[in-house]
Amino acid sequence: MKKIIGLLFIAMVPAVAGAQGVLSIDSCRAMAMRNNKQLQIGRLKQDMAGSLRKVAKSKFLPRVNAYGAYSWMSKEVSILNDDQKSALNNLGTNVVSGLSSSSALTSANGVVEQMAEQGLLSLEQAQTLSQHLMSATASQLNSAGSSIVDATRTDTRNIFAGSISVMQPIFFGGRITAMNKMAEYSEQLAYTNYDQSSQNVIYDVDNAYWLVVSLKHKQKLAEKYLQLVQKLDDDVQKMINQGVATRADGLKVDVKVNEAEMQKTQADNGVSLAKMYLSQLCGLPVSDDITLADENDETIDQAVASSDFDMQKAEDQRPELQMLSTMIGMSEQVTKMMRADYMPMVALTGGYLITNPNMFNGFEKKFSGVWNVGVLMRVPIWNWFETANKIRASKAATSIARLEYEEAREKIQLQLNQSSFKVKEANKKYAMALKNTEKAEENLRCANLGFREGVIESTTVMEAQTAWLQAQTQKIDAAIDVKITQLALRKAMGEIYY
Repeated sequence: MKKIIGLLFIAMVPAVAGAQGVLSIDSCRAMAMRNNKQLQIGRLKQDMAGSLRKVAKSKFLPRVNAYGAYSWMSKEVSILNDDQKSALNNLGTNVVSGLSSSSALTSANGVVEQMAEQGLLSLEQAQTLSQHLMSATASQLNSAGSSIVDATRTDTRNIFAGSISVMQPIFFGGRITAMNKMAEYSEQLAYTNYDQSSQNVIYDVDNAYWLVVSLKHKQKLAEKYLQLVQKLDDDVQKMINQGVATRADGLKVDVKVNEAEMQKTQADNGVSLAKMYLSQLCGLPVSDDITLADENDETIDQAVASSDFDMQKAEDQRPELQMLSTMIGMSEQVTKMMRADYMPMVALTGGYLITNPNMFNGFEKKFSGVWNVGVLMRVPIWNWFETANKIRASKAATSIARLEYEEAREKIQLQLNQSSFKVKEANKKYAMALKNTEKAEENLRCANLGFREGVIESTTVMEAQTAWLQAQTQKIDAAIDVKITQLALRKAMGEIYY
């Protein structure tokens, strides 16, 4: 819900800011978050990681596949060999020749001879009847053998086949569970990487924003300083005309006027370039003349920044530590996946196979199929310690990830302390800058008063003006430094988020 509200706010703020014509720091952040290309890539990586996590979860479910095939063969599958086919085609001839001396055929011929002796048949008729008897027997048996050969033809030159298979994983040695854990870690890594990128974008935008504000105030300061030296130059010129000042005094003031004009030009260019950089970060055309909400304030409001930090909170919030912790978890899951390579694999299989010719009914030219159910098992036996070496290497990688985590934790602790010291230093510098500004203003007031009374030279006034300019510049730098150091401390704590 927080992310949805944040995205809606990101989408709404730029429109409101554009309607008002003035950009606040929040609107600049929103536009940068919306238009930054790396953040867009990060959001796509989040979607990709979510899809891959769903893919990993599908590994628990059964796989259903359908196959279809057609094959033409130059020869057909033959159940009988050539000798067997020849024997069957000549079955009657072989049988008759084998039975020519047998008792059955002899008795048949004997009956024919008796009929001839009794005068029932002539000799020629008896011979013809015996030949017809033998040829009829051979022809019938040959025909029967040929029908057997024809019946055993498979006609498998054109083969059609199709099947549907189902495989349900039962035990894969923990590989699927480890794969799902890795997918979850990958998705978490994508979100953490996006958080880190968004923090970097916000940090850059805030720095650019306050740089513009700083340069804008320095631009106003340069204008005031130019007005001061121009007023002094005008007074000195009047004094020269009245003979109470020398030409050398006027030349000294002219040099200061030129320096002030150069400083104003540099301030104008600095503001323009800084706004271009901020526009580029926000995704706006660099040619647009943007106006910031804090650039026209008389002073930079600044409260004393807190330098306190909580190391445990930083460990929970820093994206770098979260990413390293995720990498440790992923490395542990890699070890489990490698260990699964040495574990048995069991899966339940089933399917339906259909073929034409029908192999289950004498190669009939029809489609017919059969159901099948089974269990598939794979048991690794020997792989020359490949898995053991992989596991050893993966455990070493996990140890490296843990050491990197500890090293990063120590560096973050050092960074927090450094950021805290810088915040304290910035607070002190700002407090000193306020005092120096008050003294410089009083010094300038006294110098101007003494110059008007004629007891102080123009050189002293210029020195007072220069001191006032330096004090005001230091005040602006100190105020911006407080904001930047506080921002750096928040970033070190992992608290920069939108």
